[in-house]
Amino acid sequence: MHLAGAPIAVRWTASRKREILASRVQSTKRIVELIAARARPPRVFVCASAIGFYGDRGSEELTESSSAGSDFLADVVRAWEGAAASAPIRTVQLRFGVVLSPDGGALAKMLPAFRAGIGGRLGSGAQWMSWIALHDVVRVIRFAIGSDELRGPVNTVAPVPVTNSDFTETMSRVLRRPAALPVPAFALRLLFGEMAGQTMLASQRVVPERLNQAGFVCAYPTVESALRHELGRD
Repeated sequence: MHLAGAPIAVRWTASRKREILASRVQSTKRIVELIAARARPPRVFVCASAIGFYGDRGSEELTESSSAGSDFLADVVRAWEGAAASAPIRTVQLRFGVVLSPDGGALAKMLPAFRAGIGGRLGSGAQWMSWIALHDVVRVIRFAIGSDELRGPVNTVAPVPVTNSDFTETMSRVLRRPAALPVPAFALRLLFGEMAGQTMLASQRVVPERLNQAGFVCAYPTVESALRHELGRD
């Protein structure tokens, strides 16, 4: 199981973009080489991937059969998945959405502002967010390891994507705090440059078609149930 890669939630310089790409592709190639060299290789290779594969797609519903985007993150994911696909064993590439956990990632960065009552939507708030609770991420990984029929790209997201505005309203309700201070898109682009446009402001309405077909059921299928669980407000 390979989940490593340099963080992307920083302003992208030329050197940072090279690191983002190399940390994923070169490490994956090395693991594939080690698998191929073993007389008795493991049964399965589970490699992280990302819904960044699809690019900014508005309200289009995206499944594993949807085409790739054309921006930097889409190029990274294509190369990353290509490196994993050369493994000589069953390989699963988990295309992670926004993983909800108070201990790291996007949610941890949002929480201080929301808890202080100064949270708000990002940009217009119309962009779609495809998310999954950390609890269900762990379950998906175990499911991928144990499901012999599962292989290739797998959208690792909950079945009900939401807009950023809906997510913001739900966070406000769960935390019982106001969320009336939107962050303008121009401010995000000024602070974070290209990264903002491909992550915080990008619209990706991704559904877990292959997980659904394989019989996987999320324990927390709605964003409210996921936030209440992860934030201890069940």
